[in-house]
Amino acid sequence: MSPPVISRKMFDMAGPLLSVVNLTQHFDARTKGLFGSRAKIHAVDDVSFEISPGETLSIVGESGCGKSTIARAILRLTKITSGQIVLDGVRIDDASVGALRPKRRRMQVVFQDPFSSLNPRMKVGQILAEPIRNFGLAKDRKDMKARILRLLDAVKLPAGAADRLPHEFSGGQRQRIGIARALATEPDLIICDEAVSALDVSVKAQIVNLLQDLQAEFGLALLFISHDLAIVEHLTHRVAVMYLGKIVEIGPKASIFQGAQHPYTQALLSAVPVPDPEAPRQRRILKGDVPSPLNPPSGCRFHTRCPVAIDRCKAEIPELLPSGSGHYVACHLAPQNGSQSLRQN
Repeated sequence: MSPPVISRKMFDMAGPLLSVVNLTQHFDARTKGLFGSRAKIHAVDDVSFEISPGETLSIVGESGCGKSTIARAILRLTKITSGQIVLDGVRIDDASVGALRPKRRRMQVVFQDPFSSLNPRMKVGQILAEPIRNFGLAKDRKDMKARILRLLDAVKLPAGAADRLPHEFSGGQRQRIGIARALATEPDLIICDEAVSALDVSVKAQIVNLLQDLQAEFGLALLFISHDLAIVEHLTHRVAVMYLGKIVEIGPKASIFQGAQHPYTQALLSAVPVPDPEAPRQRRILKGDVPSPLNPPSGCRFHTRCPVAIDRCKAEIPELLPSGSGHYVACHLAPQNGSQSLRQN
């Protein structure tokens, strides 16, 4: 199944649901040793993107590139270093607890581990009732029960699941419970933080298909965080590729998967398994290790592993500049279409 067909015109008419503007997230750390000095972990540096209503944006990249840090920042689980997070035209990065509460209802999360994210001592019905009760969505006990049954039906679980404990379910079923809990507040945006990475291949496909069905039914926007490009290609409308805290390429799915411009994106795509093992392909093996976020390289952060880097890459940070319709790439060697930057000041 392909993601729901939503035209770019529809996105533009609706305006962005979520805007992340120049987001920077640094954490304090100490270097090793008896007299270790203070240092900064550059988890995310100057990242900007938007998500429109009903759209899926996938953020991909190697472990430690900053994907999950962005999710935590959007959910206000961490205090950002600088930048702005705007939900439906209202800033939430500096909102008070009281002002943030109604916004929390509109954005929910599905975590990587479906077991540890569910209270093992609560029955499924109680787990689903909790967010409904917290936001005062049910009129009475009868309405609460009806809502729980509708949620279970939406994620294709039987009504009897409400009276069972999480340990009685398989991993895929527990993730369905997690998705049902996210739906309980009737959100506009669901953040899926590696939501299928702990599941078997066949179960992954079922959960991805479920997310697509729910998106079409409820008009959900999805921020899908993953390192699995095969799953991303199946699910997403747009893709943002991250490397060491920065977005290096972002654009519509087709332009990324069929016309990637950044050497890092090209290397990631070359490693994606294909159905035909005899199909001609050129695997691009990256040399060296990802540098430490405690001391990121100057200039382009990818230049230490890039097979085509030039002197300019070592000294000058590339901006995200257009390289096609809705396609932006941060590379000094990429073909550029105009000079408008995605960076927002």
